[in-house]
Parts: sequence; C-alpha cells; structure tokens
Amino acid sequence: MKTDKCSEILEKAGVKPTSIRILVYKVIENMEDTFSLGDLENELLSVDKSSLFRTLTILNQHNLIHSVDDGSGSLKYCVCHNHGDCTDEEEHCHFYCEICKKTYCLEEDLIPYIKLPEGFVAHNVNYIVKGICNNCNKKQH
Repeated sequence: MKTDKCSEILEKAGVKPTSIRILVYKVIENMEDTFSLGDLENELLSVDKSSLFRTLTILNQHNLIHSVDDGSGSLKYCVCHNHGDCTDEEEHCHFYCEICKKTYCLEEDLIPYIKLPEGFVAHNVNYIVKGICNNCNKKQH
C-alpha cells in the first residue's frame, strides 16, 4: 500500500498520519490472520517497542485494528478490513493453536448473537476456539 493511501485511511479514521503510524499500518495491512506486538517488533527492528505499543493502542482506539484476547497472555490484533467503518463481519471467531501458539481469524464464522439479561451492557466479545491447527496436526501424523 502506498504512503498516500495509508495517510488517507488514517486521517479518515481520525488518526494523525505520522511516519511511524504510516510505517506500522503498511506492515500490518499485509499481515495474515492475527499478530502481536512481538510479531510487529520482529518486522520493524528499527522501531522501539514503546512506539509500536502506542501506535497499536491508537489504531485500536480508532477501530483500524481490533484486539483479540486468546487467553495466551499476549494480546493479538487483526486489521479492520473496512478501515474503521466496522461491520458485523468484523466480529468473527478466532482459533488458537495450543501447539504453535498462533491465533487464526475465522472470518467465515461470525460471533453468535447473545441475548443479555435486561440491564446488561456488553462492551467486548471474544470467541476463541482452542485446539490444534492444520499445520501442527499434519506434523503430528
């Protein structure tokens, strides 16, 4: 993705397009499935961890990425394919592999609607399936 397009997406979402934010967004836009702060550190060795964390926090606050708590103790993120204009398709399930520790987006499987009791207000939903991914399953057999 070109720098001008990244700047446009960031600005539209209400994020000031600094050089670090543009660099990070270019990298995460090309990542498959979910990624962690550590994954981003490995991709951008010249950028310090605190700058990456602040950038992820801002992108998450403006819905350009979504956070996923897969129970591993390390927050994962996935890119909003609608550049912050979230739709129901963004609320999909995830699969956590207990062997390789990778979290996969299951974009075809939406989080089911849950009718909450009166007075309850949901702020966040994580739907995680845990098991063994296809790659690790093949290695075992």
